[in-house]
Amino acid sequence: QVQLAESGGGLVQAGESLKLSCAASGGTFRTMDMGWFRQAPGKEREFVAAISWSQGLVTNYADSVKGRFTISRENAKYTAYLQMNSLKPDDTAAYYCAASKSPGGAYRTLSHYVYWGQGTQVTVST
Repeated sequence: QVQLAESGGGLVQAGESLKLSCAASGGTFRTMDMGWFRQAPGKEREFVAAISWSQGLVTNYADSVKGRFTISRENAKYTAYLQMNSLKPDDTAAYYCAASKSPGGAYRTLSHYVYWGQGTQVTVST
């Protein structure tokens, strides 16, 4: 059974940076597409970023974070990352990492991802 654990969330001021980590256990990490999603109170969970399996040659970003966030993966450590720069109050949300069951691509859709972490809170103050 694959388990995912996010870390790195916290409270920062607008303009600052955070780096989230997603540690996976079980399964074969290099065959999993990885995604980051977020959910603010009262809103639906939304796509943030995704990276394709293996070497992660394909990445995909929501328009709202493009140019500010960077997704990456380190297969030897079974870990995916989300570097978040120039944070804005609108980025405040619980951030979840997700993994696919089999390789496919850097998909934006929630249904592509089978395994989910418990989430880490990111709060950006003005």
